[in-house]
Formats: sequence, C-alpha cells, structure tokens
Amino acid sequence: MNSEMYVGLDIGTTSIKVIVAENVKGQMNVLGLGNERSDGIDRGIIVDIDKASESIRRAVDQAEEKSGIQINDVIVGIPANQLKIEPCSGMVAISDQSREISNADVKNVTVSAMIKNLPPEREIVDTLPDEFVVDGFDGIKDPRGMVGVRLEMKGRIITGPKTIIHNIRKSVIQAGLNPSSIINSPLAQGKTILDDGEQDFGTILIDMGGGQTTASIIHDHQLKFTTVDSEGGEYITKDISVVLNTSVESSEKVKRDYGFADALEASESNEFPIEVVGQSQPVKLSEKYLAEIIQARIDQIFNRIAKSLSSISALDLPGGIVLTGGVAALPGISELAADRFNSNVRVYIPNQMGLRHPSFSLPLSLVTYRANMSEIQVLVRSSLEGKIISEDSNDVEDDSFIQNDVSDDDMQSDEVYDKNKNADSKNKRGIMSKFKSGAKNKWRGFYKDFFE
Repeated sequence: MNSEMYVGLDIGTTSIKVIVAENVKGQMNVLGLGNERSDGIDRGIIVDIDKASESIRRAVDQAEEKSGIQINDVIVGIPANQLKIEPCSGMVAISDQSREISNADVKNVTVSAMIKNLPPEREIVDTLPDEFVVDGFDGIKDPRGMVGVRLEMKGRIITGPKTIIHNIRKSVIQAGLNPSSIINSPLAQGKTILDDGEQDFGTILIDMGGGQTTASIIHDHQLKFTTVDSEGGEYITKDISVVLNTSVESSEKVKRDYGFADALEASESNEFPIEVVGQSQPVKLSEKYLAEIIQARIDQIFNRIAKSLSSISALDLPGGIVLTGGVAALPGISELAADRFNSNVRVYIPNQMGLRHPSFSLPLSLVTYRANMSEIQVLVRSSLEGKIISEDSNDVEDDSFIQNDVSDDDMQSDEVYDKNKNADSKNKRGIMSKFKSGAKNKWRGFYKDFFE
C-alpha cells in the first residue's frame, strides 16, 4: 500500500466496517467499503479472538472486492473504555556535533517522554506532542533543522488496558492483516468531525454505537475528557424484542424502518405490521408506540451521560453537542438531545458518496486523521510503533488522568469548564414535524443492501 492509500477498520459491537480511501491533495476519496455483522465483540471489547478475526476478514474481503485493492495494512480504532490521558515530558542532549536537530533527536526525546512507571496491566497507545523546547525557547511545533544543545518535548500520552489492546492486535493479525496504526477513536473523530471553531472553543462529541455510547470533549484542539456508557443501539433493539414479543431480527428491522428517537415526532396514525411470536398473522403497531419504547432507552443513556458531563460543567461549552454513530440516524434524535442536555445539537453525517450515514463516521475519521497527520506527528508515532512500556508502579493514580470505566460514574478531567449556558432549547422540539416526509425518513432502509 503506498503512502497515499489508507484503510480504516472499525471493530464495533454490532458491525465491522472497513473503508479503503485515497488521499488526493488533501481530499479523501473512498474507493471501497466493507460492512459485515460482527461476532465475538461485547460493548466494544473483543471477547472471542477467533470469532472477531473471522468477522474482520469477511469485512476486509468485501472491501477488497469493491475497491479492487489487496489490503495488508489497516488503521484500527481503539475504544475509549478505560483509556487515560496523562501529561508527559522528556529531554535529551542533541547528538550531532553540528548541534542541528534531526529526526533521530525527535525520536529520542519522544522515547524519553514515554518513560513512565505504568502499572503492568497498561501500555501506551499514543503520544501527542504539544510543543518542543530548544534551549529554553518554547512553543516550537517542529524543531528539525534548528540548532541547539538541549531538546525537550511536552505533550500527553494515552494509555489503555493491555488486554483490550492485545486482543485488538491479535484479532487483526489473525485476520491476515497488519495493524499499522492503533488510534484513539474519540481523538480521531473529534479532529475529523468538528470544525476549527468547535475544537477551539469546546464541543461535546457523542458517538452512539451499537454496544455503547461514548461522549468526548474536544477543547483547545485537544481531547480533554471521555466517558463511556455501556448501552447503545443493541439495547434499544432488545427492548423492542422484549416488549413486542418479536425476534431480534424483526426488532432491528422495524427500528431502522419505522423508529423515532423522540415520541413527540412520531405519528399515532401511521401503522406498520410486525411478526409476533405466537401470532399467526402480523400485528399492527403505531410509530408512536414504537417510539416510546426507543425513547425510554435513549433517555436513560442521555441521563447518565448528562450526569458525567454536568459534573465538570461541560454542558456549558459554547460548541454544544455533535451526535454521530448509528443510533444518531434515528429521526428526532437531535431534538430529544437538545431537550435533555439543554444545548445546541447537530448530527454529523459524512458527505462522501455511499457513506452518508452517521454509522460510518469512525472508519472515515480513522483514515482522515491518519492522512492529515503532520510529519512531526508521524515521526513521534514511529517512536511508539511496536514499543510496549509497562513498568511496575505502586504510585497512586494522578487525578489529572482522564479516567474512563464503563462501570465507573466518577469520571475525572484535568480541566473544569465554566462557560455561559446556552439559551433554553426546549422550544426546538417539534422541528421534525415541519420537515417533509422524505427528509424525515432519509436514512430509512440504508442498511438493507448490506444485511439482507
């Protein structure tokens, strides 16, 4: 694969997505797509390597067939589960007699910054340079070619559980692929989905996937905080199945074809047939009743996310909230979120042909983020590739860590936000009722070609 070709791999709870894209003058052109049901994955975590690798292989085969390109290297997203972000710094003496800073010096100072007393169960996933300092002169983004005696790097490291990272690598390799880059999913999405102003002033990005929901904060162009709720679209499907006494397959179909996130936007008069266990004939059901089932679960997810975000005053950020992920395709989701979070809300949809659905935001973000990395970022990452640092440590965890735990409600962040609250958004509800029916159902049946 040449340097301008990128393959993004999204290992999700309900589906595996693969995107083959070519970077042409800064524009990502999608050449092929693979989308297969996933197996061996629970709440974003690989629990069966054999089954997961088989699912990955099927999705890759599909992408190869559509793109006509043999895939070897893939960019893999790692979920936010239990990721931590910690400040780091390193310093080295310039090695060359001319005192001119080279690629080797940048790699050496990066390795120096990564020397941490990590618990044995954790490893470094990524290193993010914020600035370099040459002989006391700070604010330098790329020190190569400069002359100095001492080089420092200040930035952040992202660490994750070894088990999660190992299972991802193992599954990808077992599928016959090389995980060339493992990238923090919330970081890639934030840098790709949010515009410059949103990244600068602060915005909440909520990825509503099949197995879990992840909320991230991007502020000052940096990932500041993440929190994970262990429920997603799969739980909505199961709710429909239990309440209506129908199969999971039928529940997923009616959710996609007739579902609304906000019951106020659904129609009482519009009915559809659904197969019910124990009934010889399909039963008629209203969109309104189905929406009430869906909204009940989404309300629970939003309430828990709001609790974590409110604890750090994140809901006051001027950038508001951006929704993405498969669940974000449900009509009425932005109106419901605006009401529950009392914030401005928009839904992100990729604009590439064939990918105009929120569920494709992550694999597209992976290839876009990797393609847009600067030379210095690539050089810093190269110091990490294949390197595992996991020294024993009895130190107490620093409160400046960003801690993410599916079962932990006490999320912490290294920054507290105090912005003026946005205007009351409750009056926004009902906007969907003004849309034409065609626009209201623009994502209906999107997956039929993939899964039927």
